[in-house]
Amino acid sequence: MPIVTYHLVAGQHDDAEIGALLRRSCALFADVLECPVERVRAFAHEHRPELACIGGELGSEGAEPGLYFHFMLLEGRPLEHAQRLLAGFTDLLVEELGVDRDRVRGGMWPVEPPRWSIGGVDAATRRADEVRARAEVAGT
Repeated sequence: MPIVTYHLVAGQHDDAEIGALLRRSCALFADVLECPVERVRAFAHEHRPELACIGGELGSEGAEPGLYFHFMLLEGRPLEHAQRLLAGFTDLLVEELGVDRDRVRGGMWPVEPPRWSIGGVDAATRRADEVRARAEVAGT
């Protein structure tokens, strides 16, 4: 379930910087949520400069980078997780892309487990199956 998406203005950052941002984002998510990194997804969506407006100025007119990110978590996660991720993704943007911290915006979207699919099975059912399987292993 852990998914983060960054919205960037095309041409303001090179592919190597963006790749490092995405790799470190996956590691951060896995660390904070204590989940396998294989479950994590990170995406960078680049918007054409003429279709991005930051502070009233189009990217094609030289707007300074004003990055935006959002991520999703299943409801029920502690608020501390969301707060650590909000700060952590902001830190990664500052460190990897060299942007001004005050120009970064981000948010978290909570998703109800029955409204999220993992392999075609809603997350509430999938989680219950995983919890049951762990209990069976622990009991044997």
